[in-house]
Amino acid sequence: MFGRWMRAREIAHTKRDDNRVVRPFAWGLEFISDHVNGDDPRAVFREHTKRAMQRSDEFYSIPQIEDWKLVADHLTWTSVIETPSAENNIVHARLFTPRRGRKNKPRAAVVVLPQWNAQPDSHVEACRIFNGLGMTALRLTLPYHEERRPPEIERAEHLVSANIGRTIQSMRQAVVDTRSAVRWLKEQGFERIGILGTSIGSCTAFLAFAHDESIDVGVFNHVSGYFADVVWKGISTRHVKQGIETALTLEELREFWKPISPVPFVPRLLEMKRRPMRFIAARYDLTFPVDLSKQVIAEVKSRGIDLDVVWLPCGHYTTAEMPWKAIDAWKIATFMRKHL
Repeated sequence: MFGRWMRAREIAHTKRDDNRVVRPFAWGLEFISDHVNGDDPRAVFREHTKRAMQRSDEFYSIPQIEDWKLVADHLTWTSVIETPSAENNIVHARLFTPRRGRKNKPRAAVVVLPQWNAQPDSHVEACRIFNGLGMTALRLTLPYHEERRPPEIERAEHLVSANIGRTIQSMRQAVVDTRSAVRWLKEQGFERIGILGTSIGSCTAFLAFAHDESIDVGVFNHVSGYFADVVWKGISTRHVKQGIETALTLEELREFWKPISPVPFVPRLLEMKRRPMRFIAARYDLTFPVDLSKQVIAEVKSRGIDLDVVWLPCGHYTTAEMPWKAIDAWKIATFMRKHL
C-alpha cells in the first residue's frame, strides 16, 4: 500500500514539468572528434569508448587554470572543455563560508553538485548545513544550468539528450569542472575535501572521485551504474529515450556512454587510497530504478571496497519532501562530520 502510494507520487512529480521535449536523434560526432569524414558513426563511438576507457586519466584531466575570479561569494572560471555555447563555457560556483566565530573543522570543504535542471536555490540548504558544522561549501552550477544555459533552450537539455556525442561532452565537462573546483579549494589551503552529488550530480561526483585522489570523502545521493540504463529505464528521461530508441539499442547506448558511467570505473578505487563513501538510494525510486541502484552497490561491495549504504523509504522526487528530506540531510551531514 505504502509503496503504491509512493510510486504514484513519483509519477505525479514527473508530470509537473510540461516542457519536456522529444528531440530528434543525433550522433553528435563533432562533440567527440575533430576529424570525422564520412566514417561509420558506430565505429567512431566504439573507438572513442575504447580510447577514453584506456586513457580515462587523460579524458578527465585538467590543465592549469589561470582565470579564477571570486567576487563576494561568486566564483567563476573558464571551463577546460570548450563547447559551442559561450554561456556554458564559463563555470559558476557559489561559495558558502561558516560564520565568523564558528568553531571550524580544520580547513574542511565540500563540493556540492545538484540534480539535473536544478534551480539556483537547489542544495543551498545543504551548503548552510555544512556551514553549521564548520565546513565551507562550494556549490557548482552544472553545464547548461542557470547562468550557463544558452537562451535557445528552456531546460538543461544538452546535459542529457538524444545527441549522443553532446551528452558525452557535457558529462565530461561536468566532471572536469568538478575537479577544477576541487583544485581551487586546494589552492586556497583547504586540507580535507568532501564531495556531495545528487542524482546526475551523484554520477558526476563519482566519476570525479574515481579520478581525483585529493577528494577525501564522497556522499552519493541516488546512485546507478550505467548512464544509458537510467535514460532507458527511468521515468524522468522517457522523452530522451524516445529520441534515441529508433536509432540505437540499449546495449549500443551503454557501450557508447560507458566513459560517463560509474560502474566501469569502480575497479579504479582499488588502485587509490581507501576513502569513506556513502551511497544513498531510495526504495521507491523510478528515476534511478531500484535494480540499477542495487547493481552498482553490489559491484562496489563485490570488489571488497568499503561502502556505507543508506536506503530511504521514499522515491527520487519525494526525497525533497519532509520527512525524507530531513532524514537524507541527516545521513549526509553526519557522514561528512564523521569523516571530513
